[in-house]
Amino acid sequence: MTVSTYDRDFHAWSQEPADLLRAQRFAEIDLDHLIEDLDAMGARERRELISRLKVLLAQLLKWQFQPQMRSRSWEATIKEQRLSLQDLVDENPGFEALLEQQAIPKAYRLARLFAVKETNLEESTFPRDCPYALTETRDPDYYPQ
Repeated sequence: MTVSTYDRDFHAWSQEPADLLRAQRFAEIDLDHLIEDLDAMGARERRELISRLKVLLAQLLKWQFQPQMRSRSWEATIKEQRLSLQDLVDENPGFEALLEQQAIPKAYRLARLFAVKETNLEESTFPRDCPYALTETRDPDYYPQ
């Protein structure tokens, strides 16, 4: 296993440590790159969590603050994001603890700005803090009025 494989073809490189782990040939593993990439994979999953929440929360804001513009498309986006979010949490149960404490506040800051961009309403139209409880956000039947 060489660093040049890592630099040239990440997918091919990723198979090498997996094969070496299966064969229990631990001394041959490129640990520095493996650690770096495991950290990066975790960060990508957290970014996806924030991204899904951002879109979901922005859609809920739009639903609530622009009722005259509601559409099946908005409803479908809300449903899609809820399902995708649930799949992500099912695949990463550790995210459950992150949702309310860290992910929702972080995503909401972005969602609020996204809603401003999408609706052309003033930022002050939307609450500074997330107005939706985690249970509401994830509830397939909840739509703010």
